[in-house]
Amino acid sequence: MSSSDIFTGETIGTAVLVLLGGGVCAAVTLKRSKAFEAGWVAVAFGWGFAVLTGAYIAQRSGAHLNPAVTVGLAIEGTTKWSDVPLYFGSQILGALIGAVLMWITYYGLFKAHLTDPEVLAEHNGQEGMVDKKVAPKAGPVLGIFSTGPEVRNAVQNLATEIIATTVLVLAILTQGLTKGLGVSGTGVLITALVVTSIGLSLGGPTGYAINPVRDLGPRIVHALLPLPNKGGSDWGYAWIPVVGPLLGGALAGGIYQLAFA
Repeated sequence: MSSSDIFTGETIGTAVLVLLGGGVCAAVTLKRSKAFEAGWVAVAFGWGFAVLTGAYIAQRSGAHLNPAVTVGLAIEGTTKWSDVPLYFGSQILGALIGAVLMWITYYGLFKAHLTDPEVLAEHNGQEGMVDKKVAPKAGPVLGIFSTGPEVRNAVQNLATEIIATTVLVLAILTQGLTKGLGVSGTGVLITALVVTSIGLSLGGPTGYAINPVRDLGPRIVHALLPLPNKGGSDWGYAWIPVVGPLLGGALAGGIYQLAFA
């Protein structure tokens, strides 16, 4: 696998992943959207299908699309450690591009939502009831771009992300134990279903980042975009959806080496 294969596949694949995944979050959140308030099930399936699409596009690079997956595969031995920085860089670039494309797609709806008096009044009222020392201010559309906890507890939030990502990466690593699965391409479908399952079963506490760049890239875009009344980007929480998934990916790689290698 060449460096150009890795760069092209991971950049484009991750961009599509974030475009579609962020797109379903925008669709259910923005007030003028046809899918407004479609609910958590729509979000979980939307992200699962986003993984499916991005991973099929990125087959030539191995379709990691996630630094946690890259770390797990490096520990397992499939990916060279020397290729890890290129994977990471390509993935964060793709995530940035995908978040910008999502914003362009929903530009008019973002503007309408963030200038709606009822939306602003509701958000300001909620902020007034929150202790800023416990929960740094997050803007009314930050959840479209990145994740956040329902109950803010750093230890518990970190544990949730570690556990959920361990499940994801272990499910990916063990696909090699089934003969012919990778060759058939069915593994990509299985991974998408696993992501959907994680969303439905483990996503409630933190919004299941399970991917550092899926959270960090769009959060950076949220901070930089000229969105009116967008509020804060909650940087005090931002380390958890980065560190948690990386630890989960490493843990999954270790479990694989101990139990299955």
